[in-house]
Amino acid sequence: MWLRRRVSATAVLMAQRRATGGCCCPRAPLNEDNARFFLLAGLILLYLLCGAAIFSALEHPFELRARLLWNQQLENFTRRYKVNLGALHTLLRQYEEANGAGIRVDALRPRWDFSGAFYFVGTVVSTIGFGMTTPATIAGKIFLIFYGLIGCAATILFFNLFLERIITMLAYIMRWCHERRLRCAGVQVVSSREGSPGEEDSLEGWKPSVYYVMLILGLASVLIACSASTLYSSMENWSYVDSLYFCFVAFSTIGFGDLVSSQRQQYESQEAYRLGNCLFILMGVCCIYSLFNVISIIIKQTLNWILGKLVCSGQHKLCSCSTCSCWWLCCPCLQRKSHNQRRLPARLRPKRTKRNAVQPVSSQRPAGRHHCRDGSVDTVCDSETDA
Repeated sequence: MWLRRRVSATAVLMAQRRATGGCCCPRAPLNEDNARFFLLAGLILLYLLCGAAIFSALEHPFELRARLLWNQQLENFTRRYKVNLGALHTLLRQYEEANGAGIRVDALRPRWDFSGAFYFVGTVVSTIGFGMTTPATIAGKIFLIFYGLIGCAATILFFNLFLERIITMLAYIMRWCHERRLRCAGVQVVSSREGSPGEEDSLEGWKPSVYYVMLILGLASVLIACSASTLYSSMENWSYVDSLYFCFVAFSTIGFGDLVSSQRQQYESQEAYRLGNCLFILMGVCCIYSLFNVISIIIKQTLNWILGKLVCSGQHKLCSCSTCSCWWLCCPCLQRKSHNQRRLPARLRPKRTKRNAVQPVSSQRPAGRHHCRDGSVDTVCDSETDA
């Protein structure tokens, strides 16, 4: 009886294995997109844990020293001037409340005059949110919800269009340089711009590599940040490192609010400085946001590469999986494969695109140009990783 049950269970197991393509591994319902999502979530969690450990090790000792120094100053003040400690704490708490409404010890510019309000709405729609100015009335808080909903969406669209214009400009430059090189070599160039329905069609084969775009945006961001830091260090009396720190926090729309520019009541060349401050913040946010978009594409390609390492290909006979496109992450299949035998599934294979629009008479095309659509920046193509 026991033997009969054992044979029946074995037969059921073999039938299930044949129904699942002969895979020896228990399968979890993870397709490519879900696998990428969970892999990215795990990597972000690990990144957060590492960052928390590093910042805690760097900043916690300084916080303890500052707290000890503050307690000593409070004790010395109450002993010297014979002030009740509870009354002093009450006064300090009231000052914190006034501080939220924009009241400071030092003389600063008004927070809610027109120029101050304009600076505030700029930090709202750009999602910087320094926090040094916040609405205190109920009507202001309700209006901010609806104002920020439309303003932030429109600004994000503007940032995406800015990145598209950068990519189009690079495509124009690459095509112009190619045509100039061919003309210098005495080769006649036939351009598809003549008679084409749109000028944009002639740029389809000239979309730059994602690495080129990242390099140019990175150089532009560094140039803007260094120039702005020179201005801030001279006008705000910050150190150059603090100025660079402020530029990254502001341009990346993190907006801690510990350092905020253009807040004093008087500056030398005040109007010119405020105009330059707004221009630097606008250009910096555009470049850094576009750079983040491009880096996110590279991160996605890295995730695809990691998932490609985990592909179980039946032709290598590393397990009993007989299906070629096994995207199920089964443990016995996660073995190292040789580089010349590694093969991606059909969904991750690079797509071949049509020929370049700008062609010489000999129909020779420049190598390494592909057009692809990936993520939020559908005009950036990574020709280096297509091979």
